[in-house]
Amino acid sequence: MPSSKIKRRGLMLVLSSPSGAGKSTIARNLLEKVEDLNLSVSVTTRTRRSSEIDGVHYHFISDVEFQRLRDTEALLEWAEVHGNFYGTPREAAEQCMAQGCDMLFDIDWQGALQLQEKMPADVVSVFILPPSLAELKSRLHRRAEDSEKAIDMRLANSREEMQHWRDYDYVVINDDLDRAYAAVRSIVLAERLRRDRRPGLFDFVSGLLDEDLN
Repeated sequence: MPSSKIKRRGLMLVLSSPSGAGKSTIARNLLEKVEDLNLSVSVTTRTRRSSEIDGVHYHFISDVEFQRLRDTEALLEWAEVHGNFYGTPREAAEQCMAQGCDMLFDIDWQGALQLQEKMPADVVSVFILPPSLAELKSRLHRRAEDSEKAIDMRLANSREEMQHWRDYDYVVINDDLDRAYAAVRSIVLAERLRRDRRPGLFDFVSGLLDEDLN
């Protein structure tokens, strides 16, 4: 049996970072280049940016709808970030895990902690750091999608966000996008090979031991 056909349980890849540290770009590259990796599309009450597509980048919903989902346990995790609410729909994530595929979560540290508490054996968490705060500020300005006031708020919150780096399994410094992407991709491929994520190994090894070479 080819190793790629051995039954395994999907993992939850959590990527977090301060705004502007490169998390979304790394996530996009992973989704384009790594097989069997699906994006968990979060719901949010934040206003849609001009570059974003509803249902692709986020599901943009009202405060009332978000409260309904939260109160009916339809969210795996939720958090308030920069005055807006974000959450992960439960159904899509559970379906993906049941089918043995991996789910990528582009979420903040609050959501990451909730997932780690609920499903610690399934979560692989990676925190992306910028090389400096000066570079982080420069990237936010180059993105040209937020007002000066919004950028100042993101920079102010970035210090608090970075204090949670110890809560993650892996930490990657994005001083070069290609190297940072390669590092996260290596983490995914290695975590897929963990013994406890590959229940199909029991049958595979039993088959090896039962082989008759005569």
